[in-house]
Amino acid sequence: MKELINVTEELLVLSEKMISEYKSRRESGEKGDFYTEVKPFADEVKEKNDRWKDLSLNWIKDTKPKHIHFPQILNTFDNIEMLSVHCFFPESSYNRFISHYQSVSYVLGTELDELNGK
Repeated sequence: MKELINVTEELLVLSEKMISEYKSRRESGEKGDFYTEVKPFADEVKEKNDRWKDLSLNWIKDTKPKHIHFPQILNTFDNIEMLSVHCFFPESSYNRFISHYQSVSYVLGTELDELNGK
């Protein structure tokens, strides 16, 4: 459970990094370099995201939390993967990016609240 809390918090921090990266790319219009920026960041996120998905699905199976369900975990997992790459490309749809970001933030925040007994 402690590991799940840590990984969830780390993903929240990374998602904040994604939104600020995306906004600065939109302002500058510069794309991220694939090998020096995009891939290393996406790999870091993928490692934590994979761990988070496994831990979260097990946690749901064991504790059956009230506000978090399997489909939310799977959708959030996919959204995080997408955001980690799209944040480096200013031409990514603004509304779509913001919508996915808000969804990810909501699910991660809600899960943290459940884990912390709030």
